[in-house]
Amino acid sequence: MEQVLSENNLVISVDAMGGDNSPRIVVEGINLAHKNNPDIHFLLFGDEEKISADFKRFPQMKNYCKIIHTPEFVRNEDKPSQVIRNKNTSMYMAIDAVRRGEAEAVISAGNTGALMAISKMLLKTIQRIHRPAICTNIPHKSGMCVMLDLGANTECSAVNLAEFAIIGNILARHTLEIERPRIALLNIGAEEMKGREEIHQAAKMIKSTHLDLNFIGYIEPHQIGEGYADVIVSDGFTGNIALKTMEGTAKLISGLLKGTIKKSIWAKIGLPFLLPVIFTLKKRMDPRKYNGAMFVGLNGLSVKSHGGTDSLGFSYAIDNASKLVRQHFVQTIRDEVEHVDLDELSQDILYDVY
Repeated sequence: MEQVLSENNLVISVDAMGGDNSPRIVVEGINLAHKNNPDIHFLLFGDEEKISADFKRFPQMKNYCKIIHTPEFVRNEDKPSQVIRNKNTSMYMAIDAVRRGEAEAVISAGNTGALMAISKMLLKTIQRIHRPAICTNIPHKSGMCVMLDLGANTECSAVNLAEFAIIGNILARHTLEIERPRIALLNIGAEEMKGREEIHQAAKMIKSTHLDLNFIGYIEPHQIGEGYADVIVSDGFTGNIALKTMEGTAKLISGLLKGTIKKSIWAKIGLPFLLPVIFTLKKRMDPRKYNGAMFVGLNGLSVKSHGGTDSLGFSYAIDNASKLVRQHFVQTIRDEVEHVDLDELSQDILYDVY
């Protein structure tokens, strides 16, 4: 395929073979995203024959996409340890394009563990940050909030949680345009004595005068949807469970609503009057709008799309990635953590505790 990627355009690298319905969903998603972001060009890594077949429906894509053939791809059942050194997969080569400076972000709907492992190996962690985190924006009743970690680290130290607070603060300022985000630690209670010791230590670190953060204390899971905080910090195990519980609850409510309407004649009669409200709620809660979780804390932007998303969801992942690139998100994190020595602060807190 003949095309030129202009130096004036934002370039995003895509693992075209990741996800449940690739490369069709990927190609369709790119086509949708380009309509709102005409300056984005794409590097697509994967099976050239399969990708080109889907391109036939969108001949205009040849003007802003380049296909790079890869002989292999990462499967959902593959273990990270099995694929991390395989340089011939579409995922590896897509991430490596960011490392080489050929693209400014990478997006994949593939194996989460493999994407995290390869991204961390190739892009490296930003200096002074010990672990990257998976982060995304989620809706609450009055707007949006940032939540992390959502699965990258099942166990976290106080230092890790404090780092997540710093990163989340930056992300909320940039993506949600909140000047001074309210930061809270996810815990089993609001009282200071509740929860594990590392959460208590993290609270002390975040409240330190060295970190000019708007820390409001602990938040319980049922308060997430109330909009009490703009940044919610957790270890990856707890955060992942909380997120999936929210997703499951949303599906439950949707299913109960549909079932109730079908069983009630009065509900069916009143349905025309409720439709505007139902459509508004459905649009607000549409998980596709929030697709695209970032691996934050790396020297490069790596974005994970939901594996089962459709083309619209994949286009939103592209939109979210492009916004962070335009806002120089990675460089902003580097700049803001450069003068924060969390290791030293951790030692001070441990000294005070013991």
